[in-house]
Amino acid sequence: MLEMYNEKNRILGKESPVKVACLQFEPIFGHVEDNVSKSLELINEAADNGAQVLVLPELCNTGYVFNSRKEAYSLAEYVPNGPSTEAWMKVAKERGLYIAAGLTEREGIDLFNSSVLVGPDGYIGTHRKLTLWNEEKLFFEPGNLGNQVFHTEIGRLSMMICYDMWFPEQWRNCAVGGADIVLVPTAWVTFDGLPNDVKNFGVYLGMAAAHSNGFFIAAADRIGTERGCPFPGRSIIIGNNGCPIVGPMGEEEGIIYADINLSDARRLNFNDYNNPIRDRRVDIWGNMLGDPTNKNALPR
Repeated sequence: MLEMYNEKNRILGKESPVKVACLQFEPIFGHVEDNVSKSLELINEAADNGAQVLVLPELCNTGYVFNSRKEAYSLAEYVPNGPSTEAWMKVAKERGLYIAAGLTEREGIDLFNSSVLVGPDGYIGTHRKLTLWNEEKLFFEPGNLGNQVFHTEIGRLSMMICYDMWFPEQWRNCAVGGADIVLVPTAWVTFDGLPNDVKNFGVYLGMAAAHSNGFFIAAADRIGTERGCPFPGRSIIIGNNGCPIVGPMGEEEGIIYADINLSDARRLNFNDYNNPIRDRRVDIWGNMLGDPTNKNALPR
């Protein structure tokens, strides 16, 4: 037993090895039980292949395109005591997983487009989408929890949802909070004029954010056409240098995997002289750009 602590066994670059997976599939609108069952099938497949950190799409338990507020309320759940979160907590405990999954959340009279983070010991936290896209504003309240960084045994995990990605301040809030990886449930839509193998700016925005902030990003998109709205997929896992490790996927159902060392996000150096967090000109814009109340910022 003592041999495992022998200094000769020290291997640089293997401080926090994890296998990350993005689960891409098509939720069927309104079929919550079936959607959660589908997610559990893919979760167990990913776990069988050694994944430890899993990301599911945005609103993957309900579907995305609501017709009415009545419909949205009928599908919303409380967190963490709703059936979807409880199902994900159960499999996370059984398989030793960390899972970020999008769902329609209710708190009191308010509805939120949320992502829950659960782990082997249960519920960890919730991210509520801060910047609502298009008709989401008819049904959801803007998120009120900010950009949080959750400390876990494997590292520091943060979350964002889809349109949150379009705001550099949110990425930077995650970075100054010490995030090693940002988990992004998403429901990207197609943008005309982009290459067919990409189809969405989210891929580029994720690459730019990872490069500029030095953390890993795992974005899980949905697929299919729902009430006339097509979703192109393109799930991707991005290295802390901004380069894709795997993906973007196509429009098929499936799982992508990446073996990473989360601790690499704490090295953050472009070269001997430049570090994207240290090099900020805080004398010009302040070291808490976008969230002056952020109490989670860690010195770098």
